[in-house]
Amino acid sequence: MYSVLSLVVLSLLAVYFLFPIYMAIINSLKSPGDMYRSVLSFPTSPQFDNYVQAFKKANMLRSAWNTVVVTVTGITGIVFFSSLAGYKLSRTRSRLSNFVFMLFVASMLIPFQTIMVTLTKMAKGLGLQGSPLGLGIVCAGLGINMAIFLYHGFVKGIPRELDESAQIDGCGEFRTYFTIIFPLLLPITFTIVILNMLWLWNDFLLPVLLLTDFRNYTLVLTINMFFGKYSREWGLILASLILSSIPIVVFFAIFQRWIIQGITDGAVKG
Repeated sequence: MYSVLSLVVLSLLAVYFLFPIYMAIINSLKSPGDMYRSVLSFPTSPQFDNYVQAFKKANMLRSAWNTVVVTVTGITGIVFFSSLAGYKLSRTRSRLSNFVFMLFVASMLIPFQTIMVTLTKMAKGLGLQGSPLGLGIVCAGLGINMAIFLYHGFVKGIPRELDESAQIDGCGEFRTYFTIIFPLLLPITFTIVILNMLWLWNDFLLPVLLLTDFRNYTLVLTINMFFGKYSREWGLILASLILSSIPIVVFFAIFQRWIIQGITDGAVKG
């Protein structure tokens, strides 16, 4: 009885979460007339040209490349600096270390809206405004606090004896970290990569503040250009949304085993 009830509940949840995707796919294949007649029905004649037009008008290749630059730059910076900081803060037992760690934790409580004007002016002063690379660097700085918090907790589960053994063998602190500690951090690293990839790939507010040239727009900003003041091209909007989600779906399909392992291990040890 319990297994049947669980199956029913899970099936209902699956339908609930998949229904918006179904709606997006079938309406992306409709003409404006079909869509306004009924958003729930199948298209009378599938308009695959919506995808062609969306790909061309949104310049998907350029926008996708800009998004990849932002995502890779941000994730690289977050993983590299936060893992080093989390390891050092976790291994150092002092009041100063605890104070610095609490500063990072406290910064997670500050809403982005309270710092976005100052952040935009600072990014402009540092020459980071207007380019995907600069946006990625800013994103790395914003995402580092949560990652330090997760790494800090995970490192506590790694025995200190490993550090001491490496030092006896003549390893310096950096070599100990990169050859021994960091490979053990892969589960939590996968968790951090996934969380930040979803954020960076789909973020709207920060790119719209820092990217001033439409040629440097990310996918989300490019899709937003289909929303006109007096009209909205829903067929092109939905088609472009489906196209922009394909890289994320492919990434999850390829690395799902490591992703699930990383999330579960990170949740248990973090």
